[in-house]
Amino acid sequence: MTRRTSSVARSAAVLATWWLLVVPVIAEAQELVPAAYTPAPVGVNLVTLAAGYSSGDVTFDPSLPVEDGSASITAGSISYSRTFGAFGRSANATVIVPCVTGRIDGLLLGEYAFAERTGPADLALRFGVNLFGAPAMDGATFRSFRPRTLVGASLLVRCPTGEYDSSKLINIGTNRWAFKPEIGVVHVVGRWAFDGYLGGWLFTDNTDFFGGTTRSQDPIYSTEAHVRHRIDPRLWASLDVNFWRGGVTEVDGAERDDLQSNSRVGLTVAWQVARQHGLRLAYSRGALTRIGGDFDSIGLSYSYSWMGER
Repeated sequence: MTRRTSSVARSAAVLATWWLLVVPVIAEAQELVPAAYTPAPVGVNLVTLAAGYSSGDVTFDPSLPVEDGSASITAGSISYSRTFGAFGRSANATVIVPCVTGRIDGLLLGEYAFAERTGPADLALRFGVNLFGAPAMDGATFRSFRPRTLVGASLLVRCPTGEYDSSKLINIGTNRWAFKPEIGVVHVVGRWAFDGYLGGWLFTDNTDFFGGTTRSQDPIYSTEAHVRHRIDPRLWASLDVNFWRGGVTEVDGAERDDLQSNSRVGLTVAWQVARQHGLRLAYSRGALTRIGGDFDSIGLSYSYSWMGER
């Protein structure tokens, strides 16, 4: 192997590591989830199977020797949720088990290179509670419930359980904890509902980064808005938009020029096929991308629900 080829290979590996570690964070910030604070009766169990595909251009730190970057990511997950009462309010808890496969292509130092990886991603846990507008309700009470203005709060935690090996340059897991506190407001007017969320991602350090270094990241602050329309009792559609900013990283105190200041727009359609079966289809694309993936994304999920003991 020539010295130049070896240099290109090392650069490719470093860039692939940067991408595969940052992409999960970008995906977190890119979430567009309408109706996240809509209540349900106490005792509902929900199992969801989801799959999504994203592809598009990747914009890197300008100091990195990469051009014409592009990527494709396929993700799948299974999740379980349950609703319950907390201090007399409607609440829910969810556990999400994801798996990811990704590939990136581009020119490094003028030569073509690519990297790909498949494996389990970081486990996610979410707890949400209504603060105003929706007390804990049984099925009969919920059927007559007509929401007006709702205020909810949630905490999403990503655990360092994904595939990670500090001796390897390419990893899917991030080897750190991430926390997203969020508050959401929903206002319902007839068949229309207006959702607004405000939150932010907070990260612990990865103290076992490649080469024995420490990687840290500033918080990412995000806002999200949705306009939903109920077409009939079992079908609704939503226009979605978000914006997030922050996330500058450091490796052993050396700061990178990778501030994220990005936005996405999308459309979601949800259909309650039968009493216990639901489908959701979502499409989104990058509206503004400074650093990260300017992706077109499509996702489909199937949910099965049942009432358990209270």
